[in-house]
Amino acid sequence: MEAAVHSLDHFALTVPDANVADQFYANFGLKTTPRGNSLTLETPNGLAGTVFEGERKRLHHLTFGIDAADFEAFRKRLEAGGVVLLDPPAEAASAAEALWFRDADGNLIELLAATRRSPREKSNMNVRVAAPGERAAPEGTERPKPRRLGHALLFSPDVLRQVEFYRRYLGLGLADRSGEVVAFMYSKHGSDHHILAFGKSERPGFHHASFELESIDAIGVAAMHMKSQGHTEGWGFGRHYIGSNYFQYVRDPWGSFAEYFCDIDYIPSGCAWQERNVPAEHALFVWGPSPPPYFFENVET
Repeated sequence: MEAAVHSLDHFALTVPDANVADQFYANFGLKTTPRGNSLTLETPNGLAGTVFEGERKRLHHLTFGIDAADFEAFRKRLEAGGVVLLDPPAEAASAAEALWFRDADGNLIELLAATRRSPREKSNMNVRVAAPGERAAPEGTERPKPRRLGHALLFSPDVLRQVEFYRRYLGLGLADRSGEVVAFMYSKHGSDHHILAFGKSERPGFHHASFELESIDAIGVAAMHMKSQGHTEGWGFGRHYIGSNYFQYVRDPWGSFAEYFCDIDYIPSGCAWQERNVPAEHALFVWGPSPPPYFFENVET
């Protein structure tokens, strides 16, 4: 197999107030750790995100995990394609071996020699079917914690250009798309249906990061908790057609989203997966409420 990223390792945002981010993501169920004017976000699977304090909300960078043995192959591929390698930003620099560059939309990307975070097989969804004479409803409403970061979706003025960039330089595969409006990409080492997606907009931006919960009940309880904390805007509960996952989006304090999901399709390594160009009427969901108009807003400037 040619060199390909194996995971979306984590995302990084800049927001005006890291304390607001701390409160939101802690309520969402992530472990938050303040580090000066920044914040780390963790799941049991490890680091999921970093938040830096800055003038406005924007995507700071995405980090993808690669095998250390592929590091030089990625370097040569990027250099051969004329992609300029950059020094790491001071606030994100570390001793780890990494390649920094910008994608076709100008988003800052890090390729990091790191432990794989993508699951090696389809995640189990916790489904309990009660036998006759038993009660099926879960006992208690303890707030669930996300297992892991699943994927991120970025706005792009040219979705197919981004698809080609990530195919060529990161080795991702195209799982499915809907015209030039939205596209979903997976790791050829085996991953969820998508670890990265792109949605059409007049300019680049960050739309959402998505986190796995163990069950439909867990999504319901988590969504109820977020509403109790004042986060009443979002979209769901529903089921996507592309990727098949159950979903609930919660609007964050900056106009983008954090998503809960479970039961997403899985594409194993070596699978002869055939991408589809899905009609627009199936691009969003199989069932659920219609998305609110603000779901498609790109609030980044």
